[in-house]
Amino acid sequence: MNIEKELEKRSGAKCELCGATDNIKAYAVEPQTDGGLNQHAHICENCIEQIENPDKVDTNHWRCLNDSMWSEVPAIQALAWRMLNRLKAEGWPQDLLDMLYLEEDVLTWAQATGEGNDDDTPKHKDSNGVELKHGDSVVVIKDLNVKGSSIVAKRGTAVRNITLVADDPELIEGKVNGQTIYILCKFVKK
Repeated sequence: MNIEKELEKRSGAKCELCGATDNIKAYAVEPQTDGGLNQHAHICENCIEQIENPDKVDTNHWRCLNDSMWSEVPAIQALAWRMLNRLKAEGWPQDLLDMLYLEEDVLTWAQATGEGNDDDTPKHKDSNGVELKHGDSVVVIKDLNVKGSSIVAKRGTAVRNITLVADDPELIEGKVNGQTIYILCKFVKK
């Protein structure tokens, strides 16, 4: 029996990542050591295109990882880990990553492509240079007038469960007096 047939049987003729039933193909998850069944995924062309072309990633498409990351297949676990790392600035993928457990050999394999190495991406840092993470609590260090509102965020105000603004490492989002506002990182401390 060839790999394609075995994958079809294992997956039930569905994409092992998103569950689609059209244009399903065998996909070798790099780097391969033995080319065995557990190093292949049976996934759709849409998933393949987004995996191979980071510029074409549709964040909402990957919400399917909430289910598929629990697969027992090492190739699916590695792909889910890589995509969640690629998208973690969105907030929800970081929550899934925090829940995901991979065996050491699968994690090493998932990291082999360099996915998840954040050394070159700008970090959200508070006024003291401490890195901020999604869900952190911070304190405002000076009185801030909120534009477009009569609210003043007073010095010492706690902002809980912040969200990092994905495309701007200088901004975070949080709630002050029940209103969601954007705050410059330099005006808060962890």
